[in-house]
Amino acid sequence: MTTLKNPGLTQGLTILGLETSCDETAASVVRRGEDGRVEVLSSIVGTQFEQHAPFGGVVPEIAARAHVEAIDGVVAEAMRAAGLGFEALDGVAATAGPGLVGGVMVGLAFGKAVALARDLPLVAVNHLEGHAVSARLGADIPYPFLLLLVSGGHCQLLEVAGVGACTRLGSTIDDAAGEAFDKIAKSLGLPYPGGPALEKLAATGDPTKFDLPRALLGRKDCDFSFSGLKTAAARLAETLTTDAQRADLAAAVQAAIARQLSERTDRAMKLYAAGHPGQALRFVVAGGVAANGAVKAALRRNCDDNGFSFDAPTLAYCTDNAAMIALAGAERLAAGISDDLDAVARPRWPLDEAAALSNPSNKFGRKGAKA
Repeated sequence: MTTLKNPGLTQGLTILGLETSCDETAASVVRRGEDGRVEVLSSIVGTQFEQHAPFGGVVPEIAARAHVEAIDGVVAEAMRAAGLGFEALDGVAATAGPGLVGGVMVGLAFGKAVALARDLPLVAVNHLEGHAVSARLGADIPYPFLLLLVSGGHCQLLEVAGVGACTRLGSTIDDAAGEAFDKIAKSLGLPYPGGPALEKLAATGDPTKFDLPRALLGRKDCDFSFSGLKTAAARLAETLTTDAQRADLAAAVQAAIARQLSERTDRAMKLYAAGHPGQALRFVVAGGVAANGAVKAALRRNCDDNGFSFDAPTLAYCTDNAAMIALAGAERLAAGISDDLDAVARPRWPLDEAAALSNPSNKFGRKGAKA
């Protein structure tokens, strides 16, 4: 990482963002004005649903190949939609992790090529930081705020003081909420992607028909656990014989996930409020699971009970997209921060690296601390 000699603190910045961490090939052009206002000039997301649907989930090798095939066209479309040429850019931001490293490498390499060819600064963006700022794409949300980042691969509560300044309050000790949604949906025979399909099925079900396990009830921290719920629901799914039973189980699963997210968020809100006396209390939920209606309703009640404002990205920016990556890059460039062309792709990259190293919520592996 380097610090620019002439940071654009008082300048407007137009940034090309690239996102290839999982199964979306995305490119976006975002303009951050001198006053910090954000304008999304284009946001193109190429999905890989058809390639992965036969397998019921994302296959990393297939995803990486699909990114290679799609990224040139997706970037060209984003630039056309923005009505700009590459000469109008002030920088390039690309996801450098965490994610499926084969896909991450594709977007990061493309970003490096653009930066090198056009002599532009490169920002290697943490995908999670992109989600952290995603709600700011559609609303003026000042720092600091309390963030629930909840997606297919991540579930964390964080205090966000600004880009590069996130403090972990809680994290999943096993599976993420989005993964639980998707895997349970698969056990119910629902199509990929499973989360939206399960929510649709749950709308006709009775959440009280099944008694599902509740995790970590004896603990008073803000951590999550969804593996027990996932296993119990999968076993129950094998015993069901009617569509009504499947809808009831889907409703029970959705209610159980929303309840756990709400309970832990309530604890985090109380901790956050105690640490910010007299300050405005802001809450943001981001990530793919933020699109779930039952989850949002439960979190809104938390905000009402604890005196927090509530914000979430619009639906287009809940799931993986490049506009959030471009915005994270623009905010870093505005603070005078960029990266060298030898920035590496990282399969694991905690937002709060100090906490992940000193008190990991997951065991270390060859790829490093997860969260």
